[in-house]
Amino acid sequence: MTTLGKYRHLLHSSTPDGRFVILAIDHRANLRALLDRHADRPLDDGAFRDFKQQIIRHLAPLCSAVLADPAYGIGPGIVGGAIPGQVGILSPLEVTNYDVHPSRRELARIPHWSVEQIKRMGGAGVKLLVFYHPDAPDAQAKRDAVAQVVDECARCDLPLFLEPLVYSLDPSAPLPGAEKRELVIETARTFSQAGIDVLKAEFPLDASQEPDESAWRAALRELDAACRVPWALLSAGVDYPVFEQQVALACQAGASGVIVGRAVWAEAVRLHGDAREEFLRTTARARMESLTAICTRSGRDWRKRASAPETPLDWYERYPGFAS
Repeated sequence: MTTLGKYRHLLHSSTPDGRFVILAIDHRANLRALLDRHADRPLDDGAFRDFKQQIIRHLAPLCSAVLADPAYGIGPGIVGGAIPGQVGILSPLEVTNYDVHPSRRELARIPHWSVEQIKRMGGAGVKLLVFYHPDAPDAQAKRDAVAQVVDECARCDLPLFLEPLVYSLDPSAPLPGAEKRELVIETARTFSQAGIDVLKAEFPLDASQEPDESAWRAALRELDAACRVPWALLSAGVDYPVFEQQVALACQAGASGVIVGRAVWAEAVRLHGDAREEFLRTTARARMESLTAICTRSGRDWRKRASAPETPLDWYERYPGFAS
């Protein structure tokens, strides 16, 4: 049963009809490197902050929540007003080294940042990214690390949005389509029974390898059957038209919405000045509005998968505090 605190935070992170329409702009080193490639000179901290705030300012009012990093996204987003008060805030807990193969990416936390701090600053949820393969030597260590964060989130009454990404054990070869499908579904089954609150799920097939929509539908039905908690689809950097198609099918299969980043705003990276502003004001906003419509029309209310807490008259007398 979901605790009252987590239930309230999930309400704050979703639309009134129980769909997650969440903007993801928590990218850090990889996004900064990409921006540098399209700039006259490397971005300083202020320019990187301004890029993120520009995206947040245009898109956050259309979303149920924003997933942003603490330094360049959350702090200035709150103080500068880019994140409206009615919009929930999710924060990542991890920092990721994209310079190495996923098999070598350890689960490292952002220094000087914790679940308790996310709670104290008004966060509505915690996001944790973990690169995972059930047959990897570190699989148990990854599961233990997730269990520790589950416990921390339970203590602070914050929902955990877990993003497990599968990978090939062979650094020289990508995952075959059939293996990816099997791993995504097995991973969803494993972690959705581990105390997490929402699964941030990757599409269970490689769209470039498998263009058949009937195969997409079948894989999504398997994913939904395996998942014991509400789930939302991540964009994983695919082009917007592909992602929109994936979202429509995922919501029909049982997804409760999206947590979307580059599929909506990727082109802004290579644009500058008025061109970037115009893109965000028109194309990016239209994409977010379209995704919201799809999620509203076809998505599953997350409350149908997360049991509501009981609230007898004396519920508060037994509600635990931090010292409990």
